Amino acid sequence: MRFLSDYLKETYGEKIYKIALTSGCTCPNRDGTAGTGGCAFCSEGGSGDFAAPLLPLEEQIERAEALIRPKTGARRFIAYYQSFTNTYGDVKRLASLYEETARRDDVAILSLGTRPDCLGPEVMDMLRGLRKIKPLWVELGLQTVHDGTAEAFHRGYPFAVFREGYARLKEAGITVVVHMIFGLPGETKEMMLESVRTLASLDPPPDGVKLQMLHILRGTELGALYEKEPWPMLSLEEYAGLIAESLRILPEETVIHRMTGDGPGKLLLAPEWTRNKKRVLNAIRRKAGLV
Repeated sequence: MRFLSDYLKETYGEKIYKIALTSGCTCPNRDGTAGTGGCAFCSEGGSGDFAAPLLPLEEQIERAEALIRPKTGARRFIAYYQSFTNTYGDVKRLASLYEETARRDDVAILSLGTRPDCLGPEVMDMLRGLRKIKPLWVELGLQTVHDGTAEAFHRGYPFAVFREGYARLKEAGITVVVHMIFGLPGETKEMMLESVRTLASLDPPPDGVKLQMLHILRGTELGALYEKEPWPMLSLEEYAGLIAESLRILPEETVIHRMTGDGPGKLLLAPEWTRNKKRVLNAIRRKAGLV
């Protein structure tokens, strides 16, 4: 297995740090196109609770780099457009913004978080053009392959749409990173591992994956349900075991971008153990035999 930090050092000869940027996009699952209110676990900030506010690009990057450079001496960065759906909007505006970002000397990689149902012909043309400027990652928030689960949290598209969007990206030679969430309501251990096995069986397999535990956040649909009537969630040991099994299932060429996530502390309702990232990673390393 390969982890992101090792992959970046091998590929670029130095540590590359990620900076979270904001494009000003919304989401078809919020504006009524695919739904309203977003996914049931999604907070008001979308997936970008740690992203920069919507400011001019230069100011966003300067602020983000100023937080990282003094501690690390980093020279180049992954420009990550994280919150909401970053291929959903005026394609001309987005192409201009992303081209400006990609042409910066301090940007080594451009990464766009989006949905597989927002990859129409104009968007694909834009992505092909961006790929010629800088290495391009497209991050798809799949979370699960099970349509019943996805309907329950209002994802807004079936797995078949993911397959189509994924194939379109891979045919264009674009690096694809897939996001998965463990602990979604109603999913068993076998269902979660089936999602991982399905990803591993894709041809070609994903270039990268992000694995994380479900965060129940205050202010979300799931948060309101949980506050009213809490339900049992995966323990740290159960989660660590699932991640360890997933690492054994995923192909060697798939880069592991993340094994746990960060929920905004002021919004996190459960599970409490996710607050201690170091403890979570240590538990996973023990289960996976990485220590």
